[in-house]
Amino acid sequence: MNPNSPTAPSRRAALALLAGVLLLGGCTVRGTSPGAQQKTRLHEQLIKTDFDHYAEATQRRLFVSLRRLARKLYLRNPREWRKSADLLDEAMATIFSFDHGWRFDELDNRRDIAALMLAFEPDFAGDRVKAFIVGLSSMVQTAFGNQVGFYMLNELEPQAFYNAARNVEIAAWKLATARADDGTPLLLSNEMGEIINLSFEREFGRIIGILETLTDVVEIKTERAVVRIVQNLATAVFLPIP
Repeated sequence: MNPNSPTAPSRRAALALLAGVLLLGGCTVRGTSPGAQQKTRLHEQLIKTDFDHYAEATQRRLFVSLRRLARKLYLRNPREWRKSADLLDEAMATIFSFDHGWRFDELDNRRDIAALMLAFEPDFAGDRVKAFIVGLSSMVQTAFGNQVGFYMLNELEPQAFYNAARNVEIAAWKLATARADDGTPLLLSNEMGEIINLSFEREFGRIIGILETLTDVVEIKTERAVVRIVQNLATAVFLPIP
């Protein structure tokens, strides 16, 4: 940017304001996941745009769905949370309530797609629900630039949200179709037959819809075109998150 341009002083002023607020207020913008009741302090309002508020609210909605999905999977597969904790709520807290950077020793410190794939390895003896949810959640956080707070100088990448949406579709398909060597499901989810339970499908649809809306909004805001890909779910591969 030309330092003599009319926008240079305003950008320098914004940088100075941001630095001052971060130093004086001690606010942190990096973390594991957003708190369900996360609030913006008054002094932070000065450096937030409407889009920043939208990004934070949308991120919180995504993690509400991810928490709900984790609980549903643990309730359907109680043997899995018992591998990680004495109580279901304790297993949930281990995933969502600490700033662990989405790296766990029992998952070989894998995150994103690597952790997600661990849930579908037939020989994996650990908590498959934890691997699945850690993979999904850390992938979503990667798409958000690993931020839990957004300010007017932050940049988001629309392709990251698009790829994350496609990966959630693939993960949902694998969850429904992955089988052990004896033909039994690696993880129970949707249920057909006399009792029909499609609540998992609805939760995945909600997550995908939010990510697709983010894709469109960020694409318009940044004027960066998204490369859209059509894959057959049966042969689809997980897409990298830029």
